[in-house]
Amino acid sequence: MLSGQGWCLKYNSEEAAGMTEIEKRLFELQDEKYRDFQIKLMPTVDPASVIGVRTPELRKLAKEFSKKDDIDEFLDALPHSRFDENQLHAFILSGMKDYEKCMAGVCSFLPFIDNWATCDQLSPKVFGKNKTDLLVHIKEWLQSGETYTVRFAVGMLMEHFLGDDFDAAYPEMVAAIESDEYYVNMMRAWYFATALAKQYDSIITFIEDKKLDRWTHNKSIQKSVESYRITPEQKEYLKSMKIK
Repeated sequence: MLSGQGWCLKYNSEEAAGMTEIEKRLFELQDEKYRDFQIKLMPTVDPASVIGVRTPELRKLAKEFSKKDDIDEFLDALPHSRFDENQLHAFILSGMKDYEKCMAGVCSFLPFIDNWATCDQLSPKVFGKNKTDLLVHIKEWLQSGETYTVRFAVGMLMEHFLGDDFDAAYPEMVAAIESDEYYVNMMRAWYFATALAKQYDSIITFIEDKKLDRWTHNKSIQKSVESYRITPEQKEYLKSMKIK
């Protein structure tokens, strides 16, 4: 057993010797109570893969490691064995300023994402400056059939295309998704709830005309009613359209 400041760990010296620098740094930042909390929220993740590093610490580590000359070795070493490595990977990609490199990295990483937390943490800032090309990829991701790739695509539509770049064709794309996956439909509901807050007049017809499956329809209404960005009058109208 290893002991000492920052090392609240459960592995022996032989295992420690086989760890990468990144794994060791992650374990130094381990918060066991936070790890136990995380595990309960992520049923698709192997509990043994969770170290338990808090998000602010991961962000700091991502900034530090993104400056290293050999960081591409880590980014190319897929799949990772640790949940926290995936989180770190997502934060490194999210901070990249080179769009082409970032997009290539995202496309390589998406097939290995196996949980909603990593999927939702992946949010490259540089995508907002390259929306034309981003939209091409979004359309491809929506057709992938992979749970978290589809979820990511809907998330990107929600993040980047509900403002000045909104087009009525985009919610149609989300409505057209047919999936039994909880994590896909939850993101679809989140999308429509957010879209109702930002583009109410264009989106309300999706609820009025019942263009969504029953579960997503009702969940979209629920999330909208919980939003402070929806007026009391709109909330009452939305509640009246819940499908029983």
